[in-house]
Amino acid sequence: MSSQMQFSQTANSAVELTSVNKVLRNTYALLALTLLFSGVTASLAVYFNMPPLGLLLTLGGYFGLLFLTHKTQNSAAGLLSVFALTGFMGLTLGPLLSAYWAGAPAIVLKAAVTTAAVFIGLSAYAIFSKRDFSFLRSFLVVGIIVGFVMALIAFFMESSALSLAVSAMFVLLMSGLILYETNNIMKGGETNYIMATVSLFVAIFNLFTSLMHLFGVGQSE
Repeated sequence: MSSQMQFSQTANSAVELTSVNKVLRNTYALLALTLLFSGVTASLAVYFNMPPLGLLLTLGGYFGLLFLTHKTQNSAAGLLSVFALTGFMGLTLGPLLSAYWAGAPAIVLKAAVTTAAVFIGLSAYAIFSKRDFSFLRSFLVVGIIVGFVMALIAFFMESSALSLAVSAMFVLLMSGLILYETNNIMKGGETNYIMATVSLFVAIFNLFTSLMHLFGVGQSE
C-alpha cells in the first residue's frame, strides 16, 4: 500500500514538474516574441518621429488593453490582446527613445544591456535557487501602487527630484517582480503563460525606462 502511495506521489510530482516546465517555456517564448514586436513598434515610432501620446491616452490605452488581456487570457484572443498591449507600450516608448538617442545613444544601449543582465540574473536565481519569494507579493502590490501615485505627483508637479526617486524605486520594484513572478511559475502558482508574460514584460519595460532615466541624470551630472 505504501509503495502504491509513493508511486502515486512520484507520478503527481512528475506531472506537476512537466506542467511547470511547459508554462515556463511558453512564457519565455511569448515574452521573446512580444519584446521583438514592441521593439518593432518602438522603432516605427522613432522612424516616423511620433510625438508622445499624452498621459490620458497612454494610461487609458495601457489599462484598457491590460483589462482586455486579463479577460481573454484563457482563449486564443488572449494572444492577440497581449500583442496589442505590448505593441502599444512599444509605441509609447518610441518618443522617449528618440529623445535619449538624439542626445546620448550610449544611455539607451547601457540601459538595454543592464536590463538584460538583471533579468537573466534574477530569473536564473529564481529558477535554480530553493528560496520561496512569495513573501514579496504584498510588498510589490503596495510598492507599485505607491510608486504609481508618486509618479503622477512628480509629473504634475514637474519635480525632477521626485521623478528620480520614483525611477530608483521602480528599479527595485521591477527587480522584485521578476523574482516573484518567475518563482511563482516555478512553484505552480502561475499557470497562465499569457498573464505571466504580461507581468514579466511590464517588469522589463519599467526597468528599462527607469534605468534610462537614472543613467541620463547620472551622465548629465
